Amino acid sequence: RASTITESREELPPSSKTPHAPTRTVHTPALRTKTQQLLLPHYENIIIQLGKEDKKSIVATHFPCSCIDDGECLIISCRAEKVEGKVQHSKIVHPKGHYSVFYIDTVGGLHTKTKELFKNNDVKQFKNLCVYGEKGITVAEALKRDGRFIDDLGNFELSNNQDPKRLTVCTQKVEKLHQKQFKIRLPKDKKENNGKSQENLKRWMESRFPGDLYQEALNLRKENFGKIQQSFSEVHRVRKLLELGKSVCKVIVKDVSMGTGFVLFDTFILTSAHLIKGYVEGKALQQDVEVFAVFDYEKSEPETNFYYFRAENTFTDFDADLDYAVLEAQNIKVPPGLLSEFGPLPANGEACVIGHPAGGVKKMDPTCIIETDKRGQAIDEHLYQYKNLLIIKTISDWLKEHGINDILIGGCKAGKVATYHTFMYHGASGSPVFDGLGRVFGLHTAGYVCDSVNSDESVIEYAIPLLTIFENFVENLKESENEELLKKVEKAAKRNPHLKEILNAEEPMEVS
Repeated sequence: RASTITESREELPPSSKTPHAPTRTVHTPALRTKTQQLLLPHYENIIIQLGKEDKKSIVATHFPCSCIDDGECLIISCRAEKVEGKVQHSKIVHPKGHYSVFYIDTVGGLHTKTKELFKNNDVKQFKNLCVYGEKGITVAEALKRDGRFIDDLGNFELSNNQDPKRLTVCTQKVEKLHQKQFKIRLPKDKKENNGKSQENLKRWMESRFPGDLYQEALNLRKENFGKIQQSFSEVHRVRKLLELGKSVCKVIVKDVSMGTGFVLFDTFILTSAHLIKGYVEGKALQQDVEVFAVFDYEKSEPETNFYYFRAENTFTDFDADLDYAVLEAQNIKVPPGLLSEFGPLPANGEACVIGHPAGGVKKMDPTCIIETDKRGQAIDEHLYQYKNLLIIKTISDWLKEHGINDILIGGCKAGKVATYHTFMYHGASGSPVFDGLGRVFGLHTAGYVCDSVNSDESVIEYAIPLLTIFENFVENLKESENEELLKKVEKAAKRNPHLKEILNAEEPMEVS
């Protein structure tokens, strides 16, 4: 027979919210009264309702108190059968920000009608199960540790209640699930599903890579990787890149965003315009918005020895279409600019990105240019890893909705960008991209990430050609009749034939 006890969150001791308080979960502070201590040996039989709203959410007994709001009400009931299996949960309770908290409906989604999802069907009296996970663990790990789901859910997916077509596979991290509601979806009968899935996947691969094209693509990638290794293993190339990399800086738009930039010439810094999108009026920053350039951030704290400077509030140049901004640092001495090292956009070959991914220390990533006519194939190769046609189609549709066709053959950006694979996407916008000779040819701009399956993995990245940006910059200087700055540009560019050609052109020229 179920007995019910109402426990006010306000009655929990203040220490329950202390960061890193050992084993401070909802059942430890709650089970303190004589009546409640009777339930202690049977906590696996306990259901804990979160809040007073009738039959809405229930939490596990090991749910961290730091994720319970002040004043929240917990309603505890005991069942005859076990609700929650024994689990090895963390003995440390972290602050709220360390967790992602999400909700799983007790009514399942696709292919769950004949399957049991929970160890005790009493949980179906409630709308959903409130689940938590430390940021960094997978969905499967979070549900297994929860203890209320069956031990073998298999290769399940979560469908978003707000957008059922948006799926999260069980191997994805929990970060992007916070405060969202989902239904569990299961695959069809395993034998039938595996057979059909493999056959469909085989047909899809054959249509995308007729004959031996897939193996040829893999061999070509292996060959290209070997060339990259060989090129960037030569000491003189690495030494040159490290020297040029001194001009690369972390860009901080205070309380807004982080990215990367590099010294263009003198004290002028080039970065991506989208870092400050929405905070610009004309060519000036909005009031109270500050931009900083951080140099020499190459070691993690406390060993780091960086220095930084504030940028002027007015941009020297800004173009949202080409996605670049030129800032001037205030009265400082910075490393040499990279303007004199500008080169043309290579059609293929080696490349190297230097930047500050995720706002971290400076990193470099050797890669290779993906030729225009091979971009579609490179995207298909990436999608093939998911081994599931439904997921592949979901990602493919999402990529099309977000403009990936623009960079493919026939697209409006096809011949206007360089494409490649790199681990440096979040926080690396504005990074310089170098070719195998050490010339800087591109401004690392953006990419296409698998957001449709809550993945942080990039499908393909691209850079805007720096000669295109330079041509636009020069045109704007001429139109504004800024002769003083134009002379500085000419001085910095005088030994570079590609830049001299642009400076001497009377009409805008085509550059690649």
